Amino acid sequence: MSENQSLMLQEAGQSPEVVATLLEKEKPVFAEIARLFSSTRPSVVTTAARGSSDHAATFFKYLFEISCGVPVASVGPSIASVYGAALQLKGGVHFTVSQSGASPDIVALQEAAKKGGATTIAVVNVTDSPLAKQADIVLGLNAGAEKSVAATKSFIASVAALSGVTAAIGGASGLQAALANLPEALSATAGIDTTAAEEVLFNATSLYTAGRGPAFAIALEAALKAKETSGLHAEAFSLAELMHGPMRLVQPGFPIVAFAPDDAAFDNNGKALERLQKLGATTVGFSAQPLSGINLRVPTTGNGLLDPLVSLLVYYRLIESVTRRKGFDPDRPANLLKVTETV
Repeated sequence: MSENQSLMLQEAGQSPEVVATLLEKEKPVFAEIARLFSSTRPSVVTTAARGSSDHAATFFKYLFEISCGVPVASVGPSIASVYGAALQLKGGVHFTVSQSGASPDIVALQEAAKKGGATTIAVVNVTDSPLAKQADIVLGLNAGAEKSVAATKSFIASVAALSGVTAAIGGASGLQAALANLPEALSATAGIDTTAAEEVLFNATSLYTAGRGPAFAIALEAALKAKETSGLHAEAFSLAELMHGPMRLVQPGFPIVAFAPDDAAFDNNGKALERLQKLGATTVGFSAQPLSGINLRVPTTGNGLLDPLVSLLVYYRLIESVTRRKGFDPDRPANLLKVTETV
């Protein structure tokens, strides 16, 4: 790696190797979780997380509900840590997603879920953390040390790990094959030209990010990264929701970054982007398929539900470049620390 590269860029570039490692090393854990679901057959799954990890949990929600048909509900950590509520989760399965596994609020929520009768699964990078030590099952991210404040490889690893859970439980061969292709697809993003998109974001004062299904979770992550690294105000919406009230703010030149994979929502997403372009929006679309507007074509895993994660690696490089061009350090955003411990 060049000494001139930010840690954020270096760590994002490690994602293909990280994903390949975790998918291989965690096979026994995926099998254990699949057996758990086969024996307990929970009618609902719960999650808890903060920040980027919560976006990974949102990706899991859509992917799991689409693939397995079991509802996934997010529980706010403050339910336990601040409000002291008891949870009724007998027979349930609770996932906590965290890079550090150190924040007191998510540890408290996991403890409350266990007391309420749930089997707890920690999806965590630091496997000797308080969260991991308390959990019934630990699914390691195998991402190694992540020094940049902006999470990149740990987020991609979190989504890959939860996708591995989904594939193991649902038994969907298409998803399993796509996961096997994921490291190669991530590697193939190197060298994608983002110059036109960089100009749009560099000159923006505000923007929307958008997607549907699992891609909406990636839009949430993209908006967060725009704010925390480049200081650029961004809001994330489902493309369906964007066509309601938020469309009021779309004026000529307004930027919209859209993640539109080749899945069941692709045609509707394309029509929505064309309508927004007629209002004057400048659209930047990430997809394996052609889109109108500025179109960043990305490699495919063979499954549109997983492809937004490939697009995100391209976006990470894009927003890192915009951040440096604005004169900011992507590794040390103002006001932020790597590990935030909330109550």
